[in-house]
Amino acid sequence: MRQEYPRFSDAEYARRHKALGAVMEKAGVDHLLLITDHRAGNAPQWVTGWPGTVEAYVIFKPGEKMWMSVEWVNHFPLARKIARDVEVHWGAHHGLQQMIRELQRRGAKRVGIIGPLVVSKYRQLEEHFTMLGLDADYIRLRMIKSEEELDWLRIGAALSDAGLAALLAGTKPGLTERELGAIVESAYIKHGGTTMIHYMGITSMVRPHIYVPPQHHSPRKVKKGDVVFCELSAYWWDYAGQVLRTFTVGAEATPLYLDLYETAEAAFDAVTKVARHGATMQEILDATGVIEKNGFTVCDDLMHGFGGGYFQPIIGTKSRMAGKLPDMTLEENMTVVVQPNVITPDHKAGVQVGELIRITRTGWERLHRAKRGLFRVG
Repeated sequence: MRQEYPRFSDAEYARRHKALGAVMEKAGVDHLLLITDHRAGNAPQWVTGWPGTVEAYVIFKPGEKMWMSVEWVNHFPLARKIARDVEVHWGAHHGLQQMIRELQRRGAKRVGIIGPLVVSKYRQLEEHFTMLGLDADYIRLRMIKSEEELDWLRIGAALSDAGLAALLAGTKPGLTERELGAIVESAYIKHGGTTMIHYMGITSMVRPHIYVPPQHHSPRKVKKGDVVFCELSAYWWDYAGQVLRTFTVGAEATPLYLDLYETAEAAFDAVTKVARHGATMQEILDATGVIEKNGFTVCDDLMHGFGGGYFQPIIGTKSRMAGKLPDMTLEENMTVVVQPNVITPDHKAGVQVGELIRITRTGWERLHRAKRGLFRVG
């Protein structure tokens, strides 16, 4: 964390480049485009270290130096400083045309593409090359984490935990949701973290009006007798933790909220009890049955892959399925969020419980250190 701008080892980048080369060989493409477009898409960062603040187009081919066009001109100096083993150019608001010319210069014919691109730009590429989408292959590479990636996820988890600790320490009657958001961010920004999300719900336990935390904060003020439930994720350079907790303000939990919380914890324990390399999706779904048994449901995906994206396995519960169960098993070094965010069937009350974990050969490992519990503050 003391580096001016953090970076992975040369060996880690070599591993990634080798993996992309194998994807290209399997797909039969001679060049690969990695896209960040209007801040969406992280493949350029994965291969160069540059987070693609606005727009980044990377040309990749094993054995050749990478080429990258970036926007805007005031971002160009930092891109040259951070990006590794790549020839960096300012796109001059014509980055796509620059990229096409460079591909033509290199003799590209059949080109793979990873990342988002609007239809009009994609059609321009199709006028010159045979294009093949390889996003699914890239996602597969991101689902299994290396040891260095796991270390960065632990940092993201620690930063997220710091936000939670600050929220628990700083919440008091009279503060607004917006002020609580500022408290959360102040805990990790000074350490180099950035915000992915800090969703927070605040409502009366006696007369609840929300059951999931909103994605945007309101000016509503915290009151004695409220419950606060939150989902926090702080980034360490594209590697975020995710921690979900619930706490009360100036009062003990009401019987309803205690029941919701205990059900959520029981579901977390049941799911993690079966979590391991080789666990099937049906095993995980069956483990969630305590939620419906206790008369509740959920309003979220109970499990999802995380760390560099939002990946499979995406699983709900029997009362709120997340589509068809994916045809896969858990694998060692997958990182997933287990989050049984239990709510009442009438959509009036709910809790947030869970965190990011690593799947191991025989079970699972915590990446967070935040204490579990239904806390009381104030």
